Amino acid sequence: MAEFLRWRVGEVTVTRVVELTSASLGSHLLPQASPDIARELPWLKPFVSEKGELVLSFHSLVLECRGEVIVVDTCIGNDKERTYPRWNAMQTNFLADFAEAGFDPQRVATVLCTHMHVDHVGWNTRLVDGRWQPTFANARHLYAEAEWAHWQTHDQTAAFGPVIEDSVQPIFDAGLADLVPSEHAVSDVVTLLPTPGHTPGHVCVHIASKGEEAVITGDLMHHPCQAAHPDWNASVDFDPDLAATTRRGFLNRYADRPVLVIGTHFAGPTAGRIVRDGDAFRLDC
Repeated sequence: MAEFLRWRVGEVTVTRVVELTSASLGSHLLPQASPDIARELPWLKPFVSEKGELVLSFHSLVLECRGEVIVVDTCIGNDKERTYPRWNAMQTNFLADFAEAGFDPQRVATVLCTHMHVDHVGWNTRLVDGRWQPTFANARHLYAEAEWAHWQTHDQTAAFGPVIEDSVQPIFDAGLADLVPSEHAVSDVVTLLPTPGHTPGHVCVHIASKGEEAVITGDLMHHPCQAAHPDWNASVDFDPDLAATTRRGFLNRYADRPVLVIGTHFAGPTAGRIVRDGDAFRLDC
C-alpha cells in the first residue's frame, strides 16, 4: 500500500503521489552538503538517510478544489530513454498509485509543470502501441512561455535524454498545451509565480483559499538544507547566481508567515513553514 500525505489549504486538498525516493542523487545535486549536515542542523534529520545522505522524493502534487483536479509536475515516467541508468526504461507503479489515491487520469482538468526538466514532465505521456500518448488526455497542460522558448534553443538530450521529444512535444501535437505568462492565475485559488534561475521559465505554484496559503516550490529548492544555506545551488541550475537570488527572495517572502511550503523534492514530511534561524532559515514541520 502506498502512503499518501495530504494537506488542507482552505477549500483545496493537496495530495502527494510518490513515484520514487532516492538517496543516491543528493551528493550530485548539492555537493556542498556533507554527511555531517544533520548533526550540524538537527532539524534536517527527517530529510536525510541514516548515513547522512540527502534523500529526495520524486512526486506529483494533486490539487482538488470544488470537483476540479490539477496535477503539479509529473515526475519521470515509464519506458523513457534516459541517460541516467536508474531512470532509463524505468517501470514504476505510479499510475496504479495515482488511482489508489483516488484519482482518474481522465478526470484531471489541468496539468501544471513548474519547468520542463526530465523529472517534472515524464508522466505527461505514456507509451501506447509504440507511440507517446497524453496520460491526462482531457487536461489542459500549462507551460510558462519563457520555459518553452528556452527549450526551443537548448537540448536536454545529452544530459537526460529526449525529454522534450517524448514528454512535451506530444502534448503540443495533441492540442492540449497552453503557453501562459510566468505570473498567471490558473483559477481563483491557484496562481503561478515566476521564480527563474533553475531554468529561465521556472515557476512556483501558489494556493490561497479561505484565508489560508500554501506554495509548491518546484526546483527553487531541491532539499530543505537550502533553507539553511540559500547560497547552495544545485549542479543543474541554469543560472546559479539568479537561482540563489530567487531562492533567498522566496525564503524572505514566506519566512515567519502561516504559509505551508510544500517541497517538490522534499522527502519525509515534505511540507512545513519557513522560519528565520539566525542569518538563514529552517523548515518547521
